[in-house]
Amino acid sequence: MKLKLFDVGNDEAPFVEKWANENNVEVDYVPDSLTRDNINEVSGYDGLCLSHNGPFDNSLLKDLNDMGIKQIAQRSAGFDMYDLEEATANSIKVTNVPSYSPNSIAEYALTGALYFVRKVPTVQQHVAKQDFRWQPTIMARPIKGLTVAVIGTGRIGYIVAELFHHMGCDVIGYDIQINPQAEKFITYKDTVQEAVKDADIVTLHTPATKDTIKMFNQEMFSHFKDGAIFINCARGVLVDTEALIQALDTNKLSGAVIDTYENEATYFRKDWSSKEIEDDLLASLMERDDILLSPHIAFYTNESVENLVERSLNSTMEILRHGDSEFVVNK
Repeated sequence: MKLKLFDVGNDEAPFVEKWANENNVEVDYVPDSLTRDNINEVSGYDGLCLSHNGPFDNSLLKDLNDMGIKQIAQRSAGFDMYDLEEATANSIKVTNVPSYSPNSIAEYALTGALYFVRKVPTVQQHVAKQDFRWQPTIMARPIKGLTVAVIGTGRIGYIVAELFHHMGCDVIGYDIQINPQAEKFITYKDTVQEAVKDADIVTLHTPATKDTIKMFNQEMFSHFKDGAIFINCARGVLVDTEALIQALDTNKLSGAVIDTYENEATYFRKDWSSKEIEDDLLASLMERDDILLSPHIAFYTNESVENLVERSLNSTMEILRHGDSEFVVNK
């Protein structure tokens, strides 16, 4: 068995080599993404493991099938970059890693909430000016007693809700499928609009589907309580970024934690320090004190990286040896 990995960073390499040694499997990896320019590198390999970020050239699926590739293991929970119907038509099974460290993402959402609840940006501005007075502009409020709306209460949203509950918050939620385990600390609402209307903090943990793309747009933000804090540690395409900025400008939102961005593929996970940011929307996010912007790293802990590598490679091996995996997303 020979496996080829693309999109492998220095952080993943030790875990790739560890898995290869433990499973006695030949594994090669490169930092580049799979494209039309380098698809010939797949020739001679049995399995394929990617961590593709952004749009995928789905015309490659036919070429992969012609090369004998029967699966793609995506090292993330999200798999919306692939045309699953086209993959199925080419006899390619796509797997994801639905859970790798939900606690890591949940903890980051809580961190972002506290960042704005405790007015950290304003405190930093005062200190930078050597203004050390205690004054109303930096007077915060305890997170205990605030209302938190969790949109999406699956593996991650469940833990987010639990953390805020234990902080003394009143947790409400919305999901197309109620999580019975979560009902002990979540009060479910029938619509997203109902869930957000009284919330001091709104945090997203839903997948990207045709029904959720840009769900948080100008109309949705109009239902928010004035001065709410907004957190997106899910998928960038859930949010209309221009509408988000307008909501901040009109004080509908007092702060936003943006870990995922709708046009992130060009920039996130890359060193852009010596180049000019040509995306004016991204540049505007970076300039604002009322936005905590991070490059899709809410998940990014040693536990997550190891689990993503190990579980995606396990799925690859399962399909090659047995023809199937429980994590196939296009059955």
